Amino acid sequence: MKRIAGLGMAASMLLVAGAAVAHDPLLAPIEPDYAARWLKPEAPVKVYGNSYIVGFGGLSVGLIKTSRGLILIDAALPQAVPAIEANIKALGFEVSDIKLILSTEPHYDHAGGLAALARASGATVVASVPAAEALRRGRPGGDDPQLADLVPFPAISRLRAVKDGEVIRLGDVAVTARATPGHTAGSMSWTWTSCERRDCKAVVFGSSLNPVSSDGYRFSDPKNASLVAGFRRSFATMRGLKCDVLISAHPDQSGGDERLSRVRRGEKPNPFVDPGACRAYADRYAARLEKRLADERAGLK
Repeated sequence: MKRIAGLGMAASMLLVAGAAVAHDPLLAPIEPDYAARWLKPEAPVKVYGNSYIVGFGGLSVGLIKTSRGLILIDAALPQAVPAIEANIKALGFEVSDIKLILSTEPHYDHAGGLAALARASGATVVASVPAAEALRRGRPGGDDPQLADLVPFPAISRLRAVKDGEVIRLGDVAVTARATPGHTAGSMSWTWTSCERRDCKAVVFGSSLNPVSSDGYRFSDPKNASLVAGFRRSFATMRGLKCDVLISAHPDQSGGDERLSRVRRGEKPNPFVDPGACRAYADRYAARLEKRLADERAGLK
């Protein structure tokens, strides 16, 4: 019953968000018609141990319960914030319990809701050094492959910048920052351990690895060699992570949408537990990058 009620509440919050945002610039919808494809309402779900998903059909928003409060990962779009808040409350938590919000990338679909949720909770947003610069500006950097198609989002003021390998602690949970650049220069994945009794699993919230761009951008251009090298390092990083459970920023990019459907059907054992998921995720987008490079060199792109 709680799951169904949570879904109904999230859907209702999405429907009424338009009225609420009329007077609040931090909740003003961004690209609402295009973004609707990502915002299918979903009830919150426990992934494993203290780890939850409180997001949508096309955008993951992660939640970690610690002994000192909550850690949120990503914040979707401004118009999605009421539904995220409703999902958090459906789990029995309060928005004010959020102490940290970890950011995977400074694109409006993942970062657009950060400012509103940081304001509502008082939380500090944590991001990579390049991403933090973009979040302060409220727009992506000039080196972003998708720059021509991206729009600004509400800027963030309460920020903590972290480096690759840095450990962020809150209560009894330690989250490690894992640089995974390429999709954006500042993309960051996040890893931690979740336990059910004595059975502990390595959890990865993976940033997007998708090599997409605006029209006219060429990954094969020599001036973009460092970006391509970053992608390849990120694929190697993702393959090498201890990874029992993967949550990707867009669930359909890693089969997360299918796993979620199986969880909703009550399948056992836990469909989210898949030690091969991170490697498969990296391999899928490594192949896509190589195809993109080959197509460009052949004049097909």
